[in-house]
Amino acid sequence: MRIVLFGAPGSGKGTQAQLLSEHLNIKRISLGDLLREEVKNDTELGKKVREYMEKGLLVSDDIVVSVIEKNIDDEGFIVDGFPRNINQAFLLEEILKKKNNELDVFIYLDVDENTIVERLSKRRVCKKCGALYHLVNLPPKIDGRCDLCGGDLIQREDDRPQLIKKRWEVFEEESSKLIGFYSQRDKLIRIDARGKKEEVFNQIKEKLLCHKN
Repeated sequence: MRIVLFGAPGSGKGTQAQLLSEHLNIKRISLGDLLREEVKNDTELGKKVREYMEKGLLVSDDIVVSVIEKNIDDEGFIVDGFPRNINQAFLLEEILKKKNNELDVFIYLDVDENTIVERLSKRRVCKKCGALYHLVNLPPKIDGRCDLCGGDLIQREDDRPQLIKKRWEVFEEESSKLIGFYSQRDKLIRIDARGKKEEVFNQIKEKLLCHKN
């Protein structure tokens, strides 16, 4: 299957993409992970990406399309974090057409602004190895220290409440058009993503099965 997993920052895309990837035994393509790797390696592309992230803005279409196209092949996949707007949706169609493929389903993880602020403002990341934690849902064993490598846990700049709200505004502006785009193509699956990850995952599996049938 070829799946897009879509939702606001903090909607649980990364978690659900990983679960689905393992469940369906298909490749996961995480735009956020790919872009952060560029930033971590301080590449020329990474320097441009960092400028967007520090301002709480979405990375430009030309950058993300080049990254996505490089990572899509003829096999099944789950894309997490792309497309984010109508233009990117058309560009994804073009990428898939080149490979004589098309998208099977667009899964929308639906959450509200308060849930997003609560989730992201309490997220922490290891400065050394990049492991993710949450002060409520997945706290480290030792406060401020990574369980895996002992590195310092920090709050990413774009996880501060002021920037989270700015990211939400950008998301809201683009999302309705994109949801309509895939709804018209009968590829939309809407999921209530406010619950626990297991509950959300069960919803996805059930609705995927119904969509296939």
